[in-house]
Amino acid sequence: MVITSASNEQVKKIIQLKEKAKARRLSGQFVVEGFKMFREIPAGMLVQLYVSETFQKEHSEELKSYDYLILSDAVFKKISDTVTPQGVLAVVRQKHDSVEEILKKRNREKSCIIVLDCIQDPGNLGTIVRTGEGAGVAGVIMSRDCVDIYSPKVVRSTMGSIFRVPFTVADNLAAVVAVLKEQGVTTYAAHLRGTLYHREPFDSNCAFLIGNEAQGLSDEISAMADRLIQIPMEGKVESLNAAVAAAILMYTQKFQ
Repeated sequence: MVITSASNEQVKKIIQLKEKAKARRLSGQFVVEGFKMFREIPAGMLVQLYVSETFQKEHSEELKSYDYLILSDAVFKKISDTVTPQGVLAVVRQKHDSVEEILKKRNREKSCIIVLDCIQDPGNLGTIVRTGEGAGVAGVIMSRDCVDIYSPKVVRSTMGSIFRVPFTVADNLAAVVAVLKEQGVTTYAAHLRGTLYHREPFDSNCAFLIGNEAQGLSDEISAMADRLIQIPMEGKVESLNAAVAAAILMYTQKFQ
């Protein structure tokens, strides 16, 4: 059976999950698009797989081991978040990590923690998560006013790292930073008034605080940091893209 109407209840649910952060939050689910991303989904997280009619015809052998629903190409295009749909979309359960779990991983692997304050660009957040996996970070902690990590653009930017990197959203970021400090984590805030980051090595037990793309870190979070640091700039550049800055800091800490 092929779903041919955009008024189908499942199709309407997918569109809600794609477009509305509230729908994702209330359902505890999100949307993953593309066959590569679909194959990254851990066991137990898949809720439902959907494929386009054309994809099903062309990849019937690859789909043999999966349960799936078929959508007409026209309907699939309506639920897709990309200009050229790949023909595969999955509804997936959200995962729930905690600050305690991130701290345990940090203690076990001696890796840094990334703390994000009001990051708004989906590409920045997704890239930070993806780069964090490459750099082996213990996890990512986000303020509640960051862009929704389960939005399609963020999910796509992570390239599958969203399933493997521990992360949590903090209702009170200052309180979480206080917990990190109580646990002996040295906090470094990326800040225009900071000292050059390479002047002395980072503590092996550390967290990097990265702020909003336009305003930087809030005064409250900046004031809590053990050290304010900055990346040296030449020319007329005042600061780097948040994801680039985070990448430089986490890799410097990893290989210093």
